Amino acid sequence: MSEVEYDLLLETVQTAIAPAPEDDFVVQTQRLYPSPRAANDNGASWPLVPFPEGWHAAC
Repeated sequence: MSEVEYDLLLETVQTAIAPAPEDDFVVQTQRLYPSPRAANDNGASWPLVPFPEGWHAAC
């Protein structure tokens, strides 16, 4: 394989794996109806419950 053929092969592979341009986009339309609320949404905020002394959060 010559250097020219190798460069052509690399260019072809690069073109094949390059990400396609994204022309599709989501058109946001105005809703006719308001968003539904969750059945258990009473509007109250959750209180902050701190960890007990000496405890730590870990994954």
